[in-house]
Amino acid sequence: MSTAAIIPAAGLGLRLGGEAPKAFREVGGDSLLVHAVRGLLAASAIDLRCLVVAVPAGTEQDMHARLEPFVGSAELHCVAGGKERTDSVRNALEVIDAPGIDCVLVHDAARPFVPPDMIERVVFAIRAGASAVVPVLPVTDTIKRVDADGKVVDTPERSSLVAVQTPQGFEPGLLRKAHSGPADGATDDAMLCERLGVTVQTVLGSEDAFKITRPRDLLLAEALLNERQAR
Repeated sequence: MSTAAIIPAAGLGLRLGGEAPKAFREVGGDSLLVHAVRGLLAASAIDLRCLVVAVPAGTEQDMHARLEPFVGSAELHCVAGGKERTDSVRNALEVIDAPGIDCVLVHDAARPFVPPDMIERVVFAIRAGASAVVPVLPVTDTIKRVDADGKVVDTPERSSLVAVQTPQGFEPGLLRKAHSGPADGATDDAMLCERLGVTVQTVLGSEDAFKITRPRDLLLAEALLNERQAR
């Protein structure tokens, strides 16, 4: 069986600053998007057959030419992204029709250095029978719930909380069904599956799979890349 992957990369990433959209900011001479693509291909056990990247409208051909050298034998599609992340994923799903695909990954370009074994854990869990899988890390900070005025309402039990990463994995039919309905307020694809009453399975994530959101995250990404290159 084979895997397809979707990378929504049409967002502006305003908190990161700079003139280029977040996915196209560079670390070590390559864009975050290119690093994310390389990471997916490095997980050879998942047999990545199809890669769909949602990019800013009007850049599809240019981005296809830029990414093609990095995708190996995988089938590459670049589609126009939508206003919201869920719109981009829905657009990408429309071009995935290759037979034999039993898992669809949805991955953030802003997580460019996900280890291959973490990606494989997600896919293997789908192939073991789960319908939806997310990689997670335990929460180490104390979390407070606050009201609209910034006053603390309560403190959730930390042992039951996890931080969710990507790539998230899904049975293809489930992901299509999840995106066929309204996506109001959904911050990830697993949340859409939860609304359908589907149990979402977790697997161990990785500290290297951190999300680049603010300028200081780029410094951490540079340090991680330098460390990997020095090995």
